[in-house]
Amino acid sequence: MNKVYPSAQAALQDIVRDGQSIAVGGFGLCGIPEALIAALRDTGVKDLTCISNNAGVDDFGLGQLLATRQIRKMIASYVGENKEFARQFLAGELELEFTPQGTLAEKLRAGGAGIPAFFTKTGVGTVVAEGKELREFDGEQYVMERSLTPDVSLVKAYIADRSGNLVFNKTARNFNPNVAAAGKITVVEVEKIVELGELDPDQIHLPGIFVHRIVLNTAPEKRIEQRITRPA
Repeated sequence: MNKVYPSAQAALQDIVRDGQSIAVGGFGLCGIPEALIAALRDTGVKDLTCISNNAGVDDFGLGQLLATRQIRKMIASYVGENKEFARQFLAGELELEFTPQGTLAEKLRAGGAGIPAFFTKTGVGTVVAEGKELREFDGEQYVMERSLTPDVSLVKAYIADRSGNLVFNKTARNFNPNVAAAGKITVVEVEKIVELGELDPDQIHLPGIFVHRIVLNTAPEKRIEQRITRPA
């Protein structure tokens, strides 16, 4: 099976539709699949539920989809860098399911592992637990969280071979492996594609069984979310 597609647009053409759940890897602007996000914007699909650690910034990352009103709901743990997100949420134009960061990571990891739900202490006694099942274990209260299995996952990796085995670049690994494993269809944007056998099996971070499509982007922009400098 050839998993390599000629462009981000081609990789998304027949798999994205209105009303889907889309998980997107990255942390801030680190490790986001920027070409795939732009291609998703250009498809014009709408009423999306986006699952991501954050919503990008106003003109980059998922912020582009907010600007075009393609996102109906966000499931995220941090949204503080996006003024348009705040405006839409406060105006009642955007749904938000705030999820503690570790819980979000586990909801995706569990989804990829075929685990439908799990119990955690995080959020007990707060709005996070409202409407959810509580259960006592060893004298402590836990809240049940459902796992996430998005319709489509968009992921950024550093290197892929043609079977989709992935290597991530340092902290850009962040949410990406969990997002990749959780998706019903996973599309990966990479900076380099190598032939089968070129990757050391011990260095592979995510096996290709989780990857359905691969797109090459040799010159990602890699913006810095907040540049902070000091005198030399």
